[in-house]
Amino acid sequence: MKKIRKAVLPVAGFGTRVLPATKSIPKEMLPVVDRPALQYVVDEALEAGIEHIVFVTGRNKGAIEDYFDRAYELEATLHLKNKTALLKELEAKLPAPGSTSFVRQQSPQGLGHAVWCARDVIGDEPFAVLLPDVLVKSTPGCLAQMIAAYEKKGGNIIAVDPVPKDQTDKYGVIAPKSQDGNIYEMSAMIEKPKPSEAPSNLAITGRYILQPEIFKFLEEQEPGAGNEIQLTDAMAKLMKTSPFFALAFDGTPYDCGSKFGYFKAVCAYAMDHGEIGNEARALIKTLSQND
Repeated sequence: MKKIRKAVLPVAGFGTRVLPATKSIPKEMLPVVDRPALQYVVDEALEAGIEHIVFVTGRNKGAIEDYFDRAYELEATLHLKNKTALLKELEAKLPAPGSTSFVRQQSPQGLGHAVWCARDVIGDEPFAVLLPDVLVKSTPGCLAQMIAAYEKKGGNIIAVDPVPKDQTDKYGVIAPKSQDGNIYEMSAMIEKPKPSEAPSNLAITGRYILQPEIFKFLEEQEPGAGNEIQLTDAMAKLMKTSPFFALAFDGTPYDCGSKFGYFKAVCAYAMDHGEIGNEARALIKTLSQND
């Protein structure tokens, strides 16, 4: 069983659900308290032992590459003003030299196409995919939990989260075949089934561990829903030859691609922030009482 060393982060999307905020700022760079949303996802990957991160970018995403590089003028200013704590914090967030790659998805052809664009960097080894729209608040991180499940089961792993049974028509859900604790062997993935027809209430979250054979299916995949190359379509084909498991992870996901999901994430991370957590909790309590 090969180690999960690499992760793909598709960051080429326009962020239309949170316009106008994303008109000139990449959606992944919207701040959640004191850092971009994307930083939390990168931290999750690094905590899980990921050694190399592949960012799949597009036009007007230069801010992402700049963020994960040195800022010499800023660092010099902090040094001159003796703001050593801030300087150390910035340096701690810098990726190790050579541990990131940036590849271009020249046109928005879907999540499956974005993952396929990373094929040459990933090579012939299993890898993780983390959707930067989704922040998962958990200890240990969601990907670390998934890698533990992968080391136990092998194959492909999808993170899932229980949703109310009457809301399955808003999500892609899995059809479980067998269960081992919080790990389910899957027989199918169903996109937005009616509650009366849903095989489970386990919704697919934006975290995956995939075998490299997925690239063959993505290369041959015809456009699906939205006239885009869908990752789920290729996974359904891979499922016929490679085992798929779903991990019901321990944690809370936040969909930062929607306005209300982003707002919830800001509140949740603010309340747990080491510097402003007490004030944030007091403010939210006061606001709810006034309402």
